[in-house]
Parts: sequence; structure tokens; C-alpha cells
Amino acid sequence: MKNSILAAAATAFAASAIFSACTQSEAKKGVGIDLANFDTTVSPSNDFFHYANGNWIKSNPIPADQVRWGTFSILGDNNRKNLKEIQEAAASKQGAAKGSPEQLVGDFWASAMDTAKIESQGVQPIKAEMESIDKLTDMKGILEYTAKLQKWGASPMFGFYAGQDPKNSEVTVPQVVQGGLSLPDRDYYLKTDDESKKIREEFVHHVSKMFELYGLDASTSKKYADVVMGIETKLASASMTRTELRDPFKTYNKVTIADLDALTPELKWADMMDKLEVHGKYDYLVLGQPDFLKELNTQIKSNSIDNWKIYLKWNLLNLAGNVLTNDLVMEDFHFNNQILNGQKEIQPRWKRMTSLSDGLIGDALGQLYVAKYFPPDAKKKADELVANLIAVYDERIQKLDWMSDVTKKKALEKLHSITRKIGYPDKWKDYAGLEISRDNFFQNLMNATKWNYDFMIKQVGLPVDKSRWGMTPPTVNAYYNPSNNEIVFPAGILQPPFFNKDADDAVNYGGIGAVIGHEITHGFDDEGRNFDAKGNLNSWWLPEDSAKFVAKAQLIVDQFNNYKVLDTLPVNGHLTLGENIADLGGITISFEAFKRTKQGQGNEKIDGLTPEQRFFLGFATIWAGNIRPEAAARRIVTDPHSPAQYRVNGPLSNIEQFYKAFGVKEGDGLFRPDSIRAKIW
Repeated sequence: MKNSILAAAATAFAASAIFSACTQSEAKKGVGIDLANFDTTVSPSNDFFHYANGNWIKSNPIPADQVRWGTFSILGDNNRKNLKEIQEAAASKQGAAKGSPEQLVGDFWASAMDTAKIESQGVQPIKAEMESIDKLTDMKGILEYTAKLQKWGASPMFGFYAGQDPKNSEVTVPQVVQGGLSLPDRDYYLKTDDESKKIREEFVHHVSKMFELYGLDASTSKKYADVVMGIETKLASASMTRTELRDPFKTYNKVTIADLDALTPELKWADMMDKLEVHGKYDYLVLGQPDFLKELNTQIKSNSIDNWKIYLKWNLLNLAGNVLTNDLVMEDFHFNNQILNGQKEIQPRWKRMTSLSDGLIGDALGQLYVAKYFPPDAKKKADELVANLIAVYDERIQKLDWMSDVTKKKALEKLHSITRKIGYPDKWKDYAGLEISRDNFFQNLMNATKWNYDFMIKQVGLPVDKSRWGMTPPTVNAYYNPSNNEIVFPAGILQPPFFNKDADDAVNYGGIGAVIGHEITHGFDDEGRNFDAKGNLNSWWLPEDSAKFVAKAQLIVDQFNNYKVLDTLPVNGHLTLGENIADLGGITISFEAFKRTKQGQGNEKIDGLTPEQRFFLGFATIWAGNIRPEAAARRIVTDPHSPAQYRVNGPLSNIEQFYKAFGVKEGDGLFRPDSIRAKIW
């Protein structure tokens, strides 16, 4: 997939909101559900997504600088405006203590927004590195430079990182996985339909154009592009599909350096580890895809040194192209955003630089964010809601009629071992040693990228620090980490429409409650269920229980395989299975938790809607959104999440309480016979 300094930075946003777990009596009636967003020409029993969101969708076209537009997008856009103010304020106060959040954030922002200087430097920031590649004469030098690019955030030839051993979550070990591709997925290189062929042609043209903009002549640039395409196609042919990658047992291979050398003798792994700065602090590595490395070894032998030099040049140019001159930035945008995603206009620079800052120095920016926008007591209130859902999950597991007592005991142990992280970390990263100046943007990027690599690689040989976060506080998202058995809810998502302090319980349980239930369920989806209470990959299920789970999950696979986008592109029920299980589990658990509230036990209507109707509408409205056709087509191939309309209609069509709330009956679009309704957790 595309490796670039900008793409490597995790997109995250900040928000201004104080929330509280309020009772129905404290809520303001009519808040949280906007009747104007309904499309009453659509029957809720036929298509609940468009019934709940139809007029919103019609009234909110996608902005030109976006590929999709919905609740997440709006929150993100508002959050970035707040982050922009934080960064501008930090940049205006020169003289902050060196290494402080104010200094790092302020100086990085000042350098990032100095477009006149960036443009005047042209391609000079990478010219010396390009010349270094030109001077390489043998495979040893090629591999040394491959390691150098890995430390800068690219993944030429293969992917590499240091992470928890899936089977021993207390240990951080080096991990080698398939990589080396520029397009979003292996299928882009291998599928034979007309659209895939067109994208490959556009990719070759893009690579050629990037080299021309760097300064090479058209003939040489075209030759370079063909070489890159040839190497990457071979690597793609040996790559696992995204569905195959979802099986954690298939991607776990414990190997030594000697094992790797026997598998790929051309790579000289002891030397590679030394150049990657992993110095004797490990006894073994985890290898994801042995067959991929075999093909890489074949390619190393069959391609000339000159071809590998071209490939490395492309990886360097692809890494840096979207942060150099405007011509290169726009060409990068043209292919990766316009062609692949249908985006009409490039985002303003301040938006792109905000995402970049958050991705590279996110804990520094996050400290400034939470100080202004997220009060400490908010963590406690959110944690109480999480505890409510875990209590419901406990009771439901105990009542399961398909799981044995032996497996139930271990499932409950795992449930109550889940670590809950709310809002922001208890311990921030210490950016000691990171040099950020006001006058050298590209060097700041290199310094920050290398600092983050060093921070990661230094974890090898040390006890795993389970207090670390995988998202920054402003992120409008949440996640479950199976190796830590933890659920994480950054401050960015703890705001309307997910959590609204002025809304009734129905809306909040349908929103943030379903999100919390979703993340808990990831610990028990088709992938997460294979990790035990301590976060270790371990077959802890009795075989008969596992077989029953697989049979129940197959109903979800079959259901989603029958959904299509753009009329012809089927959803991949296997690829999206984990998210679909989590959606179903999340809404099921949250509904039961809601029914224990005062509002849930009553029948008072608000705006003519029953408590149950408001709950399901609260769930549906968080998925309101539009998406460009190109982006929808790409996400069908690459995204483990189902399209938004099916994240609403899919799980709800399996829930009896939804049928009762909206009178769904046989013959309606959302009706599914009881025999094929999915019911797991």
C-alpha cells in the first residue's frame, strides 16, 4: 500500500465537549434525534438506514476535499479546527522550553506552514539520498538501504516492526510481514477486470510522472515505472489475501535468524537486523507469511542491482513525494486521492499538516488538547458506562445455551480481565532526544519518523508497557487490542452524536453504548476469540464450542455476502466478519443495558417515539453518511468494515426487539426468518 510520510501519520482529530452519564430526568426532551433527518418515504421495516438518515444524506453532499462525509467526518473536521488553534497558539509563543509539548508542537507547525521555504528547496531534501542509491554496487548495499528506508517509515521488500508476540503478550519481538507494495492491496495487481487494469495503467503513469517531476527525462521515467510495476506484481502474487490475514494462527510462525536465512538466503538476516538496529535483544522473531519471503528471495536473485536501485528510488520518492514541492504533492494527490478515491480537491494544507502532526508527535499535541477540551472527571463517567455493559455481557455469557460451562468460565475470566482506557493516557510519551526546529520542515519529518522508529525498536527485550495507547486522545475512533485484552476510547469520540450529555439514555445507549459493546465484542469475534484473558493467542475453547461458534458466524458471512455496493460489487462476508460480529454484539448488549435504565423500563414517548425506537434511531444516526463511488469500490477490497448502510440494516435485521419496535413482518425488506437470524453473544 502507499507508504508516505503523510500517509503513515495516523489521522486523528480533537473535539470540544464535556459529557456526563445523565439520567433520563436530567436529559432534555427531543435532543439527540432530529426528525428532519428522516426520510419518511422509506419504510423503516424495509431500509432503516435510509429511513433514519435519508434527508440528512440528501442535505449533506460530500465536500470537494473529502471522499466521504458523515458523522465521523464532521466530528473530525470540527476537531481539526480546534487542533489548528492549539498549534497556531503554540507557534506564536516562541521560546518554550526545549522538548516541551509547546515547543515541539509550535515549531513543527511553524515549519510545516512555511510553504515558501518548502517550495524553494524543491527536491533538494532527498537529492543526496537519491545519489546515495545511485552509488550502490551490490546486494549488500541494496539491503542496507532497504533497512534505512524501513526506519523512515517505508516498507520496501517487506514489512517490519517490533510488537508483542501474539503467543506471549509479555514479550516484544521483531516481526516480519509481507509488504513492498504501493497500491492499496494485492488484488489491485492481480485482478483482470477492466477497472483493475485501468488502475494499473494509471499507477504506471503516476510512477513515471513522479520521476519526471523529480527531474528525470520521460523515457527513463517510463522505464523506471515498468520496473517498479514488475517487482511489485511479483510480490503481490505471493501475498496473502486480506481474508487470509484474518486468521492469527496462519500468520504466526516463530523463527530464528537461522530459520530466516534458510528460507531466504539472499537477505542475510543477521546483517539486516543489525542495520535495523535490533541488537541481540531477542531469541526469535515472528514471521507472518513464509511464502511471501520465498518469492522475495526469488526476486532478489532474478532482478538486477540496477532494478533494485530503481525500486528503492521509487520507495524514497513515494515516501516523500507528498511533502515536497507542490507539483509532486499534486501528482501524489491526483493518483492516491482522485483516481483511487474520487476526491475532487486536495485538503487545505492546515488540515493535512494537522493530521501529520498528530501522527508524528501525537502525545505532545494530545497533552495540549486534553488540557483544554477534556476534563479529568469525564474519564470516570465514561468508565461507569463501560462497567454497565460489561455487567450485561457477564450475564449473557452465563445464559448462553450453546456454550459449555468450561468455556464459559474462561470467557468470563477474559471479559473481566479487559483493561479499560478512557480519554487519554495516564502516562505520556517522553519525546526526549527529538529535535524539532522552526526552519527545516523535511528534517523535522525525518527526525520525528526516526524517533518513533527508535521508540518502537527499543521495546524489544523490555517488559511490555501495557499503559501505552495505539491512538492519540483527539482520535474520533475506538479500538480493541487482543494482545493487551483492552478496549480504548479516546476523548475524540466521546461527544455527540456518540455521547450527548443533553440527550436521553436511549440515544446515548444507541450511540456510545453500541460503540462500547462493539469494542468489547471484538474480544469475542472470529479473530479476537482466539486470544485468552492474558492476551495470548491460545485455543482456549472446547472444540465443540468452537464448532458451534463457527456455525453461528457462518450465518453472518452468508448474510453479508448477499449485500452489494454500486449494484455489482459484493461485500466480502469473510473479510468483514469480525466487524459484523462486533456490530451485532454491540447493539444487542447495549439494548439490554438500556432496558435496565429508568427510561428503558418505561414507555414514555419523546417526539412521538417510544424509548425502543429512539434507541435504534440513536444507533442508526451515528452511521449517517455519503461516500464517493471510487472510495466505495476501494473499501470493498481493503476495508474489514461493511458499508455504512449494512452496518445498520445488517445487524438490526437479526434483532427481535427491533422487529417489535418498528413492526417488521414477513415480506418486509429487513425481515429474516428466525432460522437464519444470527445470534451469537
